[in-house]
Amino acid sequence: MPNMFTDADAIADAIIRDVGGPLVVGLPLGLGKANHIVNALYRRAANDRSLKLTFFSALTLEKPKPSSALERRFIAPVIERLFGGYPDLAYAEALHAGTLPPNIDVTEFFFLAGKWLRVPFAQQHYISANYTHAASYLLTRGLNVITQLVAKRIVNGETRYSLSCNTDTTLDLLQARAEGRASFRLIGQVNSELPFMPGAGDLTASEFEAILDSPETDFPLFAPPSEPISDTKYAIGLHTAGLIRDGGSLQIGIGQVGDALAQSLILRHRDAVQYSDLLQRLAPASAPIESTPFDNGLYGVSEMLTEAFLGLIDAGVLKREVDGVLLHGAFFLGPRSFYRALREMTPEQVARIQMMPVSFTNQLYGDEPSKRRARVDARFVNNAMMATLMGAAVSDGLNDGEVVSGVGGQYNFVAQAFALDGARSILTLESVRQAGARTDSNVRWSYGQTTIPRHLRDIVVTEYGVADLRGRSDAEVIAAMLQVADSRFQPELMRQAKDAGKLPKGFEIAAAYRENDPQRIEAALKPAREAGLLPMFPFGSDFTPVEQRLIPALQIVSGAAKSPWQLAGLAWQGMTQPDAANTAPLARLGLDKPKTLSDRFYRALVGGALSRTR
Repeated sequence: MPNMFTDADAIADAIIRDVGGPLVVGLPLGLGKANHIVNALYRRAANDRSLKLTFFSALTLEKPKPSSALERRFIAPVIERLFGGYPDLAYAEALHAGTLPPNIDVTEFFFLAGKWLRVPFAQQHYISANYTHAASYLLTRGLNVITQLVAKRIVNGETRYSLSCNTDTTLDLLQARAEGRASFRLIGQVNSELPFMPGAGDLTASEFEAILDSPETDFPLFAPPSEPISDTKYAIGLHTAGLIRDGGSLQIGIGQVGDALAQSLILRHRDAVQYSDLLQRLAPASAPIESTPFDNGLYGVSEMLTEAFLGLIDAGVLKREVDGVLLHGAFFLGPRSFYRALREMTPEQVARIQMMPVSFTNQLYGDEPSKRRARVDARFVNNAMMATLMGAAVSDGLNDGEVVSGVGGQYNFVAQAFALDGARSILTLESVRQAGARTDSNVRWSYGQTTIPRHLRDIVVTEYGVADLRGRSDAEVIAAMLQVADSRFQPELMRQAKDAGKLPKGFEIAAAYRENDPQRIEAALKPAREAGLLPMFPFGSDFTPVEQRLIPALQIVSGAAKSPWQLAGLAWQGMTQPDAANTAPLARLGLDKPKTLSDRFYRALVGGALSRTR
């Protein structure tokens, strides 16, 4: 039986005493970090510089930090409500402050998107890795401790612990230990909110060296609220839904495009005519490849399990079982309602969702024949930041080498798409991005950083449509990518391709694709938005109704900030067109009784923006 502890410092002392040094500690990606144990180890090493401590992890979760006074008014109460009891990770605070002690290293293979830009230590210690390779890298670095958040259950008098949200690398490492290829201590911290997930991650107590279990170290799970889905993301989701084949398999990557895709699949399933009509308005020059309801249903195999998958199960879209299982996943993260839904499932319901090692979800090696039989007509949907005209994808880093997020499982799934009969890799991206007051194209002629090379180009989807690139010549690929680029950038992109000799001098973009602008997307989706077919939060929200009304208004204010004239116009509208319906939202921001000049200005801006969202 494991040694039981109720104090984090005591369990940290026991780890140091039993293992000695240096300590190489594996921390699960995302939700599964045993924060109290991690912080106690950090304190011990910070106070004893002779103790060498290395944390190897990914996706360090941090509470949101507002970037402006107006944003602070909105988000501060949300942070307190949703994250108030979540213990901050001491190593993350030290990294941001540049005060990490010299005897402590922190190495990650996947960043929370954008959180570690311009943090030199984090950038220098980042390891570029496929998700499936992370476990082997841990072993080569001398892993001797894994600390993990676990769920607890007593069955017939026997205590069992579930790896729950993070079977991903831990199960692969436990397999290596069982085969004599690794030697480490598994340390658990019990959390009462963590769903107990059956299957391969349901472990006997004997697998653990020590367990921290105390009301004093219990804490609310990190639960990022669902983000509102923009017109751009819905357009991408709608296009992508037309590529998913009934009776097939589905993987969805991290991000709001996943929610948009799931809602689009549900719309297609429930009302194929409405779905097809909406696609016709969105892309008059093309038609969806697939538009029928899901009579046979889909099977899910995805490294990340999200609330969107539960929505697909409830809607009857995800219903094709493989050995009695609807969905295999490797880790999960989501809002409070998601964790609650998993906790409240009946044994029969939760048994159809199996958490597996990342080596199972992300690759074909190991029982390959059964995986091939299960992953019929697979569609692997992942996000990219940028793509080149010749089909290379940029998903993890910038031109100067700085890392935004990481490769994660993207390459794994692209490789599977080429290895499986009938499978396709679908990379989605928004066609443009805002850089301050400037709008830049995410479709580039070339870029110095590449995540997916152009020889693995397959399908790229933007809000303007689908570019099918597999097996096509460079000129055909460039023409297809130009058709899904924003029209503001098409002439220059086309000129660069022609100057490089990759397009004929006489080539022209067809007229149907020369009106790719945000206004057309907004107009195409407006009837469906008004009919409630494309809700801002399709799977629920932790934001209150008043906060949900404020979100689009604050987005309008943020968009207007790039132009003094737009800001002035917004403020003038707020001052000259007062609306009684704005009282509650203004009060939520503390702007119902402005006391300063800046308060009055903010009140006018928000009031004007609220008037435009009604």
